[in-house]
Amino acid sequence: MTRQKSLILLAASGSAALLLGALAFQHLGGLAPCKLCLWQRWPHGAAIGAGVLALVAWPMLMAGLGALAALVTAGLGGYHTGVERGWWPGPSDCSGGPVGGMSSEELFDQIMAAPLVRCDEVPWEMLGLSMASWNMLVSLGLAAIWLMALRTR
Repeated sequence: MTRQKSLILLAASGSAALLLGALAFQHLGGLAPCKLCLWQRWPHGAAIGAGVLALVAWPMLMAGLGALAALVTAGLGGYHTGVERGWWPGPSDCSGGPVGGMSSEELFDQIMAAPLVRCDEVPWEMLGLSMASWNMLVSLGLAAIWLMALRTR
């Protein structure tokens, strides 16, 4: 196996590990994902697909797409981290909204429409970082591996 394909396999395997870890937290650990958590999973699936295709054909194109997918999920993880830390607002349908100035009926409607899992709450963290933060950091590392594969011939 060439060095390029080894790097591609490593990067795609990293995305597979992150995706499997997220699914384990959900199905074995009972941590239901929020909307932003789900958004972060799709690019990992694309990176895995790019990795599989790169082993068969078009390694340069697939390495570029894999790098793009890793950067997209890292960006989503960074955005989600900012929402969790209150640096900026998240999507209105999965983050806390204003309460002041609402009638009791409007407040009740907002409570009833609220999602079960909020994007602006951290259900799990390690070393002070949430899963979204870890996804961002590891995905940046995976993007670097994809880019090394892109530069290797």
